Amino acid sequence: MSVPHPRARTDLPRPDGALPLAGSAHVWFEPGVGAAPGLSQPRLVLPDLPTDRPLVMGIINVTPDSFSDGGTLRNLDETLRRVRAMVDAGADILDVGGESTRPGAAEVPVADEIARTIPVIAALRAAGITTPVSIDTRKARVAEAALEAGAQIINDVSALTWDPDLARLAAEARVPVCLMHAQGTPQTMQADPRYDDVLAEVYGFLAQRMDVAVAAGIDPARLIVDPGLGFGKTLTHNLTLLQGLSRFHGLGAPILLGASRKRFIGTLSGVEMAADRMPGSLAVALMAAGQGAQILRVHDVGATVQALALWRALTVVA
Repeated sequence: MSVPHPRARTDLPRPDGALPLAGSAHVWFEPGVGAAPGLSQPRLVLPDLPTDRPLVMGIINVTPDSFSDGGTLRNLDETLRRVRAMVDAGADILDVGGESTRPGAAEVPVADEIARTIPVIAALRAAGITTPVSIDTRKARVAEAALEAGAQIINDVSALTWDPDLARLAAEARVPVCLMHAQGTPQTMQADPRYDDVLAEVYGFLAQRMDVAVAAGIDPARLIVDPGLGFGKTLTHNLTLLQGLSRFHGLGAPILLGASRKRFIGTLSGVEMAADRMPGSLAVALMAAGQGAQILRVHDVGATVQALALWRALTVVA
């Protein structure tokens, strides 16, 4: 399939006629160069969140087995301390998840996932933390409980393929939904993933899932897309998706990128421990920002916010 391809740029000075890419104050493109209509329009995530800069989504994994930070949040007090630290560091969104989707991870029963996530969301709301919350789940019952507790976004790594009731719930709740690409399930996704053209195939999958979501009654303006780095991809696939990330603006939705501390960063940098991959994660985050990604899902909120502040200062038009 033909994929619209704006050439994302941040260099200065900008030529006459340059347009902001997806409303960004820092990333631009020249119209007519492989550009689809509407590429300059801002991509709204939630009404109170900015559209002219990348948003930082802090990861709150209340799981015993997530690949990087599983088991580090042993009780509610520790979790709230981490949440407050992320908010103080500048997190725009908090992504709460109770089921690991690392390669090889087993499915978590609905009741267990609810027991892990809902007390956290309820507690942070009770503590007066108003930062928007995303629930990272594939399951309608978990999402419903999270929305009732105060979550405002659904982040589904299965792109509404796992639970047929989740699309209906999202449509009725009128909340943003992130659709992520994955080849296979966590149990199988890294068993020799193959593509003829990974960029075109991931783009086509996300376009098709957006159509399904809209047919289920979800407002297209509430959709977010995620190419799913590491979910059924080799190192080469991940790099191809990163290098072509700006193409996903052709879908007309905000782009979420979750690369933080992932295996491919360790492979390229020679860093074995996931928790030690912050510098490599920042490099990927800045590259994604330079291609106009709207949401960066990260473990290291403070470091990412600081890096983005410098990136913005160096790319803004004086």
